[in-house]
Amino acid sequence: MRDNNNRRRDDRNNQPESDIKDRLVTINRSTKTTKGGRTFTFTGIVVVGDEKGKVGHGSGRSREVVTAIQKGIEDAKKNMVEVPVINGTVPHAQEAVFAGARVLVKPASPGTGVIAGGAMRAVLESAGIKDVLAKSLGSSNTQNVVKATFKALTMMRSASDVAELRGISVNRVFNG
Repeated sequence: MRDNNNRRRDDRNNQPESDIKDRLVTINRSTKTTKGGRTFTFTGIVVVGDEKGKVGHGSGRSREVVTAIQKGIEDAKKNMVEVPVINGTVPHAQEAVFAGARVLVKPASPGTGVIAGGAMRAVLESAGIKDVLAKSLGSSNTQNVVKATFKALTMMRSASDVAELRGISVNRVFNG
């Protein structure tokens, strides 16, 4: 018979998450040579999001590809953040650096689409951003590009957030 604590923990992990979609960014195989032969392990980098402003990233490692991806999805769901999306784009241009990866994310007019490469595209589309210009500068390491993109997105502030921080009206943010 299970006690109350386990039931609560199970309820928290089994919430209806049908609106959360996952995207596999990359899968990497690494090899360890032992006396008995080679041991392969797989690392999967996964991005999850509800395409309404919530997005998360995670990585999982296992001897099997499917298990590594599942672990990555679980990790990504634990690291979800809220991103400001205004009319399908980001509120302002933002640059961020993580390790050697440097990314630039700029708003775009409606109809532009997501102009971004590989790992950045997965993050931006999972966040629900429809129109954006993005450029990856510096290192092309997938994990660092994903983390730099997250850093840029979490640094974004909407006009109402800025007005609230400054204690002024939204109109004064734009017109001084």
